[in-house]
Amino acid sequence: MYKFRSMHLKTDPLYQEPDQTTNDRDGVCKKYKVDPRTTKVGRFIRKYSIDELPQLFNIVTGDMALIGPRPGLSAEVDAYPTSALSRLNGIPGLSGLWQVSGRANTDFQTQVELDQRYLNQQSICLDIYILLVTVPTVITANGAY
Repeated sequence: MYKFRSMHLKTDPLYQEPDQTTNDRDGVCKKYKVDPRTTKVGRFIRKYSIDELPQLFNIVTGDMALIGPRPGLSAEVDAYPTSALSRLNGIPGLSGLWQVSGRANTDFQTQVELDQRYLNQQSICLDIYILLVTVPTVITANGAY
């Protein structure tokens, strides 16, 4: 999936590994409100999801859908418990039920449950609802860091 780079590479002299004890989210997917890997510009583009705009190209090419579970990072997927694997059964989406229900303010188990609920209840009405709620969620940066 395409994204604008918002973090320093490990080879960059400015790269700093985050302190694992400062993780702000339980579960497989680690989140840090203050992540030393994020660039100055990266903090802004991540907060307002600008870093994800290139994924519109993934949607046009059919690699992603507008709505669906967010794609997982390979390292995270490798660590998923068996109960979380079903969230990978759908086409990954630019936005989804998890994104409009708290984003990083939710724990991993809640993210999985919301993605599974979306996959089980998929409908055009649910997709329209998620699209409509995505705009204010992104503008207010609710749950984004």
